[in-house]
Amino acid sequence: MIIGVPKEIKTHENRVALVPGGVVQMVKDGHKVQVEEGAGLGSGFSDQEYKDAGAIILDTAKKVWESSEMIMKVKEPIPSEYGFLREGLVVFTYFHFAASRELTEAVIQSKCIAIAYETVEKVDGSLPLLIPMSEVAGRMAPQEGAKYLEKAQGGRGVLLGGIPGVRPANVLVLGGGIVGVNAAKIAAGMGANTTILDIHMPRLRYLDEVMPKNVKTVYSSEANIRALLPETDLVIGAVLIPGAKAPRLITRDMFSLMKPGSVLVDVAIDQGGCFETSKATTHDDPIYVVDEIVHYCVANMPGAVPYTSTIGLTNVTLPYARSIASKGWKKAVEQDPELMKGLNIAAGKITYKDVASAFDLEYTPYA
Repeated sequence: MIIGVPKEIKTHENRVALVPGGVVQMVKDGHKVQVEEGAGLGSGFSDQEYKDAGAIILDTAKKVWESSEMIMKVKEPIPSEYGFLREGLVVFTYFHFAASRELTEAVIQSKCIAIAYETVEKVDGSLPLLIPMSEVAGRMAPQEGAKYLEKAQGGRGVLLGGIPGVRPANVLVLGGGIVGVNAAKIAAGMGANTTILDIHMPRLRYLDEVMPKNVKTVYSSEANIRALLPETDLVIGAVLIPGAKAPRLITRDMFSLMKPGSVLVDVAIDQGGCFETSKATTHDDPIYVVDEIVHYCVANMPGAVPYTSTIGLTNVTLPYARSIASKGWKKAVEQDPELMKGLNIAAGKITYKDVASAFDLEYTPYA
């Protein structure tokens, strides 16, 4: 199979879908790998490293897209790339369809094969291709929150860990999954009083046993959120429903309960966000203020640490990409229930129920 790796063009997205080591493996498997010139530079990988690994370097994205049978990306295609989508082309990347009707309709109309990293799912319900980026985003969330709590950045002027004689900040983490656990660990490690909310009691019992002493667990309900907000300095939104829109757990009317200059970090923004006032931002312009509450809603947080993120991503995507390339997408998804879960749209039909539900569109199970 001919595999194409274009350069990511979303604002400040410096990750790349395949490291040179991955190219070596693909070439050994008998495939041809085409990499756009400069695609790996943001992550610290030169064109020469790709050449040495056996890749062919092409000078334009157009050439990569048009001459490849499978495209490996990191982020979803953006409007300027929609024209490259075509019938039969396999695109393996993060799509987050539920957050964008425009993208969903563009992929449907193109009749390409969209296999989404974020919905590849193991039997135990874990999301192997989302985990490493969730770990990165979770660990970044408290440090970004700490930054924007600074007065010069529009925040309350609170130091996350406090100092002797001055209490530390109070951090509220919504969701006890991969993002939430990593966020809580870092916030607690920075000295903040941290509270995790989740709706699953077995998960809360587990977290209560293993988390540091300055992490408390509380059952997630609107009443409990409202009770905690008046003393909260930083809220980290870490909820996820695979493939579906994130639930809106904090509404605008709740801002009146919060102190001016408090910060919201919405890690769920790729799936539409879990705050009513959330809208996607970029690393160029990461924050905005609503009713004196600072919002950080960067949709590609791991893009800020591309070296770590790229290696972590390739570690988990490569085995699935090798399967698709060697077997063809049809046989690969038919033989692997995990990949079948990743198939979101195929030949103009939505094959993932939550994507169809997000926009009230027709759902067609893949047969």
